[in-house]
Amino acid sequence: MNQPSTSPGAVVYARPALAMLGVNLMVFMATLDMSIVNVALPTLTESLHTDFATIQWVILSYVLVIASLLLLVSRLGDMRDKKQIFSTGLVLFVVASLCCGLAPSVSWLIGFRALQGIGAAMSQSLGMAIVTQIAPPASRGRALGFIGGTVAMGLMIGPPLGGVLIGLIGWRSLFLLNVPFGLLAYFVVRRYMPALPPVRLGERFDVPGAALACLTLACYCLGMTFMQRQGFSDPTALGLLGVSALGLTAFIAVERRSPAPMLDLSLFANPLISLPLAIGTLVFITGASGFIMPFFLQTGQGHTVTEVGLLLMILPASMALTAPISGSLADRYGARGISLVGLIVLLGGCLALGTLTEHTPWWGYLLRSMPVGLGIGIFQAPNNSTIMGQMPAHRLGVGSGLANYARVFGQSTGLPLVATIFSGLVLASGTVASHADFTSAPPAALAAGVAGVFHALAALLVVAIAMAVWAWKLENRAKAPGTKA
Repeated sequence: MNQPSTSPGAVVYARPALAMLGVNLMVFMATLDMSIVNVALPTLTESLHTDFATIQWVILSYVLVIASLLLLVSRLGDMRDKKQIFSTGLVLFVVASLCCGLAPSVSWLIGFRALQGIGAAMSQSLGMAIVTQIAPPASRGRALGFIGGTVAMGLMIGPPLGGVLIGLIGWRSLFLLNVPFGLLAYFVVRRYMPALPPVRLGERFDVPGAALACLTLACYCLGMTFMQRQGFSDPTALGLLGVSALGLTAFIAVERRSPAPMLDLSLFANPLISLPLAIGTLVFITGASGFIMPFFLQTGQGHTVTEVGLLLMILPASMALTAPISGSLADRYGARGISLVGLIVLLGGCLALGTLTEHTPWWGYLLRSMPVGLGIGIFQAPNNSTIMGQMPAHRLGVGSGLANYARVFGQSTGLPLVATIFSGLVLASGTVASHADFTSAPPAALAAGVAGVFHALAALLVVAIAMAVWAWKLENRAKAPGTKA
């Protein structure tokens, strides 16, 4: 006989593992689509008769839509049946994938990718909330760990799988691949996932807050994108970031006065929620460093594109190895201690990568980068578990969205930050002229730039570790006998 679950907003359901399989299939497709398209950009540029500046929007349109809609859909998940929203997003994602595979031009492809992003946002934003609700409380960390492992698997498989599919079938197969996977996921979700109605009825949707949130997040992500491509003095980027800042100010003012806010700002008054969110953001700023490594490995060390692809697989493979295990350990020994271990391992990896030189052998790079993947894998599931465990039952959707947005925000912020540090250090070497193409920089200058980036990121992780220790002490103090929670 199944025992009633005591997790927040839990439902009693006989076969939660099959329902969570459907969630993981969708998470796999969404993350695979983030990595598999990267390898296709040169092919798409040639096949669709366009330029590189335009073809980048095949990726940007997808990511920007997801970032803009995460919190909005998360709030809807607390007001409507989560299964219905998730299923609708899954169908939209599959239909958009089919349209991408049949797109006649680059403009149509970019538009269909944006539509695909809507479907991904509707599913991704509620994945952790659904797992939290249907998983037995004793195995919640393990269930969330499998989501982390699925994300890593999608990121790991994407580049090599994309290369094989393009060579054998063509670029359209990258998108058509989602159709059979999506149909299987839809069948599993519809058959095995229970209805997940809202815990608290009668809540209203905050239309002004939703509009301001979309404007703020879209302008921020777009501004950071322009800044990364054009530099920190680009007027378009600065204008977009200015609009984003004004939008954020207006959003906070509206949410404070709204009787039914989209984002309950009082949640951030709980340091056991706000601290893990801040730590997660810092960790994913660190994760954004990966985009400079192909530049270093190929230009600085002379590896081929195929060799670089294989070398870069070590980080997501390490994440996939540890994420499910760390979730189980968090269930047994406590989430905050395990996430702290992950941060320490990640710090060690960054310090090790800070010793890279142009003469470091390939196995030396693998040994240095493996702790970064291991650390992120150990950290992510327990940290997400602490966030979801502190959320009120009627705010699980928002909690899931916030945890996902910490990742998106960290990546969006980390890319231009890493690019600025790297380019500044290479220029400071005096070996290249200002605004020169860094492909002309000597290997030693590139290695110094990479090392400097990881030293700076290590400093951020020291701050993250201090915050994790603080959160651990606060939680232990709250659990102490005679202490009011």
